[in-house]
Amino acid sequence: MTSTAKSSWTRTRHPGAAAAALAVVAALVAGCGSSDDSSDPLAEGGGADSGTVVVGSNNFAESILLADIYGEALKAKGIEVEYRPNIGSRETTYGLLENGTITVLPEYNGALLSYLDAEAAQESVDAVNAAVKTKLDSKLTLLESSPAEDKDSVSVNAETAEKYGLTAESTLADLKDIAPEMVIGGSPEFQTRRQGLPGLEEEYGLKFKSFKALDAGGPLTQAALTKNTVQAADIFTTDPTIKKEGFVVLQDPKNLFGFANVTPLVHKSGLSQEGVAALDAVSAKLDTATLLELDSQVQLENKDPLDVAQEWLKSAGLI
Repeated sequence: MTSTAKSSWTRTRHPGAAAAALAVVAALVAGCGSSDDSSDPLAEGGGADSGTVVVGSNNFAESILLADIYGEALKAKGIEVEYRPNIGSRETTYGLLENGTITVLPEYNGALLSYLDAEAAQESVDAVNAAVKTKLDSKLTLLESSPAEDKDSVSVNAETAEKYGLTAESTLADLKDIAPEMVIGGSPEFQTRRQGLPGLEEEYGLKFKSFKALDAGGPLTQAALTKNTVQAADIFTTDPTIKKEGFVVLQDPKNLFGFANVTPLVHKSGLSQEGVAALDAVSAKLDTATLLELDSQVQLENKDPLDVAQEWLKSAGLI
């Protein structure tokens, strides 16, 4: 997930979520540098040394859903779980993992590596994870990555896909001869960053008719692609609009857009081996198509993410 332009969403199942999030942020700002600090107002509510696994999430819908999936998978193994949803951005949640206020957080491996080392190369999932582990605080580790990725993509609308015979199996290379007839949209930065027009030309030889500056995979981009104002656009791979509007995500075999595999980030001392195995089992079954479907249930059908998480875990034989 290479952009922070994700919509904020507040769950209904946990009415104290907003207050808990504010308390967590307040605790961090106050400088609670250790889970052993008796001045930490959250110390009694769980943490790495309390026996309760505290599952946190960042402040967007998919992160909250993933946290519910992790938490319910752990509870099915008899592990005591407390939720701290909708906390904030990585800049906040990483610190809370370091000091043990939260134990488990859904992360995206490539985005986390970029946060820890902006210059690090991303050549494969294993290489990214290995690099992350060398940069992490010594109290933290990554578990197994899932095949599910939420990252930038070039997607085309249904009309364009039908016109040019593009399918979910098509790659960016398939646009080389038709790109001069297409307008592509995205954030202003997409026009100049390597993970944008320069990289598309360098890696795939794509030269588009023109570029339309919109937003980072948000409502402006979604609307322009739907209305055919642009024929291709930078859309996140688990955006529910893909399903709703019939967009086609083009494959990126050269990994221009890097890696954004959903991966549990954990405080080592707070999770048992049984808990590790439970989360690794989740990762083994979670792919991008599944995550897109689950996101759509939450964001388009307004289902409670906790219900969606439980239903999927049951269907996958994980609870």
